[in-house]
Amino acid sequence: MAMLRLSLGGLAAALCALSSAAPLVAQPTLPAAAGAVPPRAVRRDIPMTNAIRRAMAAGTRDSTGRPGAKYWQLRTDYDIDVSLDPATSRLTGKARITIHNTSPEPMPFIGLRFDPNHFLGNAPHAAPWVPAEVTDGMVLTRMAIDGKPVNIASNAALGGIAAEGARAIQNAQQAAAASAGENTLLSGRSTNARIRLGTPIAAGARAVLEVDWSHKLPGGPGTGHRMTQRWADTLYQPTQWFPRVAKYDDLRGWDTELYLGPSEFYNNFGTFDVRIDVPHGWIVSGTGTLQNPDQVLTPTARERLARVTQSDAVTTIVGPDEVGPGQATASSPSGRLVWRFHADTVNDFAWATAKKYVWTATRATIPGKGAVPVHMVYLPGRANLFAKAGEVTRHALEFYSRLWFPYQFPQLTLQDGPSAGMEYPMVINSNVGAADHEAGHQWWPMVVGNNETWYGWMDEGFNQYMNILSDADAERKPPVLDGLGQSYGRLSGTESEPPMMWNANYAGPASYGFTTYSKTPLMLSMLGGIVGDSAVQRAHREWATAWLFKHPSPWDYMFFMNTALGRDLGWFWNSWLFTTESVDHRVASVKRQGLNTAVTVAQDGQMPAPIVLEVKFAPAGAPIRPMRNAVLTDSVTARVTVPVDVWFDGRRQHTVNLVFGGRAIERITLDPDRRFPDRNPTDNRWPQSGDVKRVGVP
Repeated sequence: MAMLRLSLGGLAAALCALSSAAPLVAQPTLPAAAGAVPPRAVRRDIPMTNAIRRAMAAGTRDSTGRPGAKYWQLRTDYDIDVSLDPATSRLTGKARITIHNTSPEPMPFIGLRFDPNHFLGNAPHAAPWVPAEVTDGMVLTRMAIDGKPVNIASNAALGGIAAEGARAIQNAQQAAAASAGENTLLSGRSTNARIRLGTPIAAGARAVLEVDWSHKLPGGPGTGHRMTQRWADTLYQPTQWFPRVAKYDDLRGWDTELYLGPSEFYNNFGTFDVRIDVPHGWIVSGTGTLQNPDQVLTPTARERLARVTQSDAVTTIVGPDEVGPGQATASSPSGRLVWRFHADTVNDFAWATAKKYVWTATRATIPGKGAVPVHMVYLPGRANLFAKAGEVTRHALEFYSRLWFPYQFPQLTLQDGPSAGMEYPMVINSNVGAADHEAGHQWWPMVVGNNETWYGWMDEGFNQYMNILSDADAERKPPVLDGLGQSYGRLSGTESEPPMMWNANYAGPASYGFTTYSKTPLMLSMLGGIVGDSAVQRAHREWATAWLFKHPSPWDYMFFMNTALGRDLGWFWNSWLFTTESVDHRVASVKRQGLNTAVTVAQDGQMPAPIVLEVKFAPAGAPIRPMRNAVLTDSVTARVTVPVDVWFDGRRQHTVNLVFGGRAIERITLDPDRRFPDRNPTDNRWPQSGDVKRVGVP
């Protein structure tokens, strides 16, 4: 989805949005005297749910964070024919879906995603996502499993939300049908449907699901990504347009989340062979690689296309003056062309088509792989939005390939249309504005298949973090991660903010953006303050590589990072992911006694953190002696670090004894890099005033 850039202004806006929902109240200063504050209970383990416990017991996941010895995942292969009728803005399609039951259990149901039902007038959706148009949803005309029909008749008359009496009748009919061994569609007018199978799919077996369907692509002033999928009747940007088999995994079985709008997707990997029938003269782009350029492109376009990967220059494949059959595309006696696309090991398929697309292309050179084409299709009047898009996308693909792992797909396409910030495998519905962010999604969830619906922070949040790194690299500057972790203290405790492990599908409009997008970089800023940013990125890279084209859970990430970083970070993950607590620390007192300076640090919040002190000495004086847990960063500055373990006994205050010799100390700063969440950073300095106050002067 479109990025929420984590600039200081953007973060401030996010904080303000949340605080407007539940105003921040000034927090009382906790007493500094020893014993005046009750001790805190510091949870040091990672909370476990029943789902992850079952998976670990079954051997599909384990405490290393890598896929378990018995890990499995469903595979779904799609063969689709679809036709667009611009006169009615309707898609009509036939899908043949091969379902590979790689699970160890028979499968008595097939979960289905009918996302076009989101546009039924009575379908639930999350504010402020407003469908552009009320349509008739996913209209099914035929379904079969291995050639045996599926009973779909009982769903046709009930609408999206049936009356209780009608539902009771339907349930009775379905129960009778199931007992007779009939395949029966349940909840066919919902975004979350399923088929009750007369004969379950055996473990290790496969079945072929055939679906004939149609639906209207909505147009008009919708609010939110994917809510509008066309401009009039000359540009179409279909998304979630075909009947999908729902995700089936070792954690919860079938994913049964409704499609509400903001939260995105959790899909199976598989192969797509898609044939798209449109009027000739219309350019089509999409996931995968075009299989029949000789049949749909002009000789001129094919010759230009062959040159794309030879340089970084932007090549025009179809120009603004090349419109219609014989110029934009080949011509056909029937007045229509069928564009064929193939994609291996992807978790979705998106496409776009327009009567007057301009088509340009450049390349990105992927480390260890070579050049891949970057295509751009856009309306002539919006060329300014794509003038720099190829350059930005090239940098993103090359930078993220170095940062994580090489870009895995054979091409990438930027598609113009009403949704200007959305991602699919090999496709980003974006212009230059979101090009870097949307390109980043080709790593997650398009290769590392995170569950975006439940845990959006593993998708949008990771992306926001790496966008900071990419922006800095593009400007040839070091990334600035200082200050991000500290800023969370201003928000912590706001009642409208759910924990990050809360199901993002129900996070609410006031906090979805912050919890899903903005909070993860703050969390990783703090982690970098503990282990170093390069260590965080190295461990994250190893985790991503271990889960290529697989489906990691948050627990897999937490356990893997613990292992890769060589630290027990249960306390860290618990605080950031399962709570909304902060560190809220301060310099409580500074006292000199002989050659010892005693610095008492208090942590008034529930989240523990290491103590990091920056000590500034007077320019001249006695030699600065070495001290345990301290390093000199320059001739008059030392950094002292006390591990987080000192808080595990529940104490609220800890005294750090500075024994550097007789050199006077002019200033002490707690958390100098501003990595740890803190409500009031002004009490992190000694002295608090701007005046220098020396201790240790003879």
